[in-house]
Amino acid sequence: MEHVSVRDVDVPALGLGTWPMKGKPCMRAMTTALELGYRHVDTAQMYDNEDAIGAAIADSSVDRDDVFVTTKLRRENLRRDDALGSFQRSLERLGTDHVDLLLIHAPNPAVPIEETIAVMNQLQDERLVRQIGVSNFSIAQLQDAIAASETPIVTNQVRYHPYCDRSVLLECCRDNDIMLTAYSPLAEGEIVTDETLAQIGASYEKTAAQVALRWLLQQENVSAIPKASSREHLRENIDIFDFELTDAEMDRIFAL
Repeated sequence: MEHVSVRDVDVPALGLGTWPMKGKPCMRAMTTALELGYRHVDTAQMYDNEDAIGAAIADSSVDRDDVFVTTKLRRENLRRDDALGSFQRSLERLGTDHVDLLLIHAPNPAVPIEETIAVMNQLQDERLVRQIGVSNFSIAQLQDAIAASETPIVTNQVRYHPYCDRSVLLECCRDNDIMLTAYSPLAEGEIVTDETLAQIGASYEKTAAQVALRWLLQQENVSAIPKASSREHLRENIDIFDFELTDAEMDRIFAL
């Protein structure tokens, strides 16, 4: 597994996205992912699956400290008391004494960013949260979060795939040594039938989806969290570290 290194933090470059899985199907997917070598999982209060993620990790032979766990505060829980209370419930559902990365799921104009970031910094001081970040933030909103925090903002998690141009935001992230975490990296399945990606993948004996994920991870400061539930797709998504796209192939995909 490759890693993305920002702010002296090493994050497994490929993680498991879990929306909208819940209950036993989510637990089975997480269990299979751990068996296949995944060591990064993304969940959120809004997903209503933190308990399933926690149960799968607890039942696994993989040590908790070897799994990078991300969860997110709902945009309705960004006030100080709401953030503290809801985060404690997240820990209980996950069955852990800390999370590796806590994100603001989306900005809430009704709550000052300084209020929420202060709570997240406090949770870091209490060693309940290792790193903090944001999700679905514009460049201006990201800069406000950076200015408000006493500690580094490690990531901005946004939708990113070959049909979605994030070049300006990514440049901002790189300038500030921030990781861009790509959710929906396969464009809700549209990628799998793309002829350009399939043509590129043919010479490597890889699928269009694998090429799209490889394209993302070859970009500086980019990680990806594709959602998958079947063993076949989980294995396919993680089997992307034995080939490398050429500069010309990267450019062909950027052109999409």
